[in-house]
Amino acid sequence: MRVRATAATAALLLAALTACGGDDSGDSASKPKPAASSKEPAEPKVDCMADDVSQADWMKYCSDEGAGTGGDGTEGQLTGLKFGEEYTWPDGLKVSVVEAKKWTQFTDEDYAEDDPAYTEFRVKLKLTNGGESAVKLDDLSVIVEGATNGGEASTTGFATDSQPLEGRLATGVTATKTDDNALETKYGKKIVVTVQRSSEDFDLEFPEFEGEIVS
Repeated sequence: MRVRATAATAALLLAALTACGGDDSGDSASKPKPAASSKEPAEPKVDCMADDVSQADWMKYCSDEGAGTGGDGTEGQLTGLKFGEEYTWPDGLKVSVVEAKKWTQFTDEDYAEDDPAYTEFRVKLKLTNGGESAVKLDDLSVIVEGATNGGEASTTGFATDSQPLEGRLATGVTATKTDDNALETKYGKKIVVTVQRSSEDFDLEFPEFEGEIVS
């Protein structure tokens, strides 16, 4: 009889504990869950000039379709710029290639002559100093390459209406400068114009402009 009484008592205790556990789970289930935050995560800041920027971030934040604040989507773009489009360096100096035009007004003062094996042409650059200090134009230089089957233009000089990259450009001033070249005719008339700039900043980038030599 003592064994039966003990078993019955244990059964009663187990039932009581089970009942208490059921009440607790019921209470927790009835408690409202905190509402999920509706605040969206902030857009990440992407340095488009960084070497370690991923391709996905570049396409989303830096490409023509999604990046830039220049209106035409070209701000910060280095390659694939067309003649007439503009590039801005960090100090505010803006540059664009206005045109590349075949040269026909040869004089005795020129460093070149009309050679059928070459296309002589003049590149016109538009420069605007949007920075806070004067810019040395001597720090700029131009490289012209053929865009069809290779080739690189050689530098020359035409005396008429020449406006070389010399002197300084004051703040807020816009000027048109010239750079004269000759490219072998076998390389065609489609070209890439790279505007270089000497600087103590070794990370400074050089924009490339694509276009064609016109008559």
